[in-house]
Amino acid sequence: MEKIAVYPGSFDPITNGHLDIIIRAANVCDKLIVAVLENPDKKNPLFSIEERVELIKRVTMHLKNVEVESFRGLLVNYAKRKNAQVIIKGLRAVTDFEYELQMAMMNNKLDENIETIFMMTSNKYSFLSSSLVKQVAMYGGCIKELVPDEVLQDILQKIREGYSSK
Repeated sequence: MEKIAVYPGSFDPITNGHLDIIIRAANVCDKLIVAVLENPDKKNPLFSIEERVELIKRVTMHLKNVEVESFRGLLVNYAKRKNAQVIIKGLRAVTDFEYELQMAMMNNKLDENIETIFMMTSNKYSFLSSSLVKQVAMYGGCIKELVPDEVLQDILQKIREGYSSK
């Protein structure tokens, strides 16, 4: 039986921390679906859903068992539609764990056949978040080692076009 995993997130923008989890997760499953969530709680996104999907496809094209698409609604329902047995969640620090544990328990309540696996990010990315990348870029800081090279110019262009994290 093919082991299918879903790695959900807003990925606005994708960071090297996200890519680290994608690469490592792709090594432990037959197929990894990077699922870009349309999150109504996150106001004023830097990139549209379609743009995020395209950026992630660009940085994962070398990973033959990785697919990228968007979804809305309950993650567990999406995972069921994709015949996924596993949800991958990346953790940066202890502060992520409490929220992610609560989500994992709810997903288990909704469908006990789908497991959640937590992957710790590599130490060098433990401080990194999409919000932090946007803020540093907005104020002219260097984000070169924080995001994949393939998307660096896209991010800087969006910032130049007048993005504001209100």
